[in-house]
Amino acid sequence: MDMERNDQSIYEDNAQAWWDGSQRFMRLLANQVPVRLAYFDRTAPDWRGIEVLDLGCGGGFMAEALARRGAHVTGIDPSVASLEAAHKHARSQGLDILYRAGVGEAIPLDSNAVDRVVCVDVLEHVQDVEKVLIEVHRVIRPRGIFFFDTVNRNWLSRFIVITLAENILKALPRGAHDPANFIRPVELQRQLERIGFTVDRGTFAGMKAAGVDQRQDLVFELTPVTWTLYLGYAVANCTDF
Repeated sequence: MDMERNDQSIYEDNAQAWWDGSQRFMRLLANQVPVRLAYFDRTAPDWRGIEVLDLGCGGGFMAEALARRGAHVTGIDPSVASLEAAHKHARSQGLDILYRAGVGEAIPLDSNAVDRVVCVDVLEHVQDVEKVLIEVHRVIRPRGIFFFDTVNRNWLSRFIVITLAENILKALPRGAHDPANFIRPVELQRQLERIGFTVDRGTFAGMKAAGVDQRQDLVFELTPVTWTLYLGYAVANCTDF
């Protein structure tokens, strides 16, 4: 029997480990947050008072980072157990973050509800990328910024994410990704533009391993090369969709 791919039950099954450091793949997610923030800062360094949706927030790594910068954050995720862990940790830190259960294909927010949407480590896992992007365009205000990252689709990304990270190093759970769901930057750009975003692919950046920390977990840095993991942003046009 073939192994299940894009198995998202790992987040529900390991929800208690989001913040206790016991799961290596969750520590890797946490290690990517500073790099993502560094990329966001190139375009929008000030988050004070900004209404932000963290779409696919998981246990709240990015939501808390943005809340600490002064943003008003709503986190949405399909994993109820992860949301419970996120809410509990935010409360312990004195952070006021609204967490709600939902999926990207049907975001439980009103239209024009937020100034920015952050969607990291998500698009390669959703059921319908186009529906998610349409929903993002619906909830974001005109001239709002949509920040994202995902995995490029090519032989190198398949080798690094599936063969190396999942199968050999076991840094990620086996079956967590389906390489058929990886998205080439030009494909994502075209989808975003059709839906009503302005995109400059020249602003895209890559993310690569830059060494290891004290626990021998990978740490990351930005790179101009977008062959594997890449980050980008798009600005919502005023056109209704």
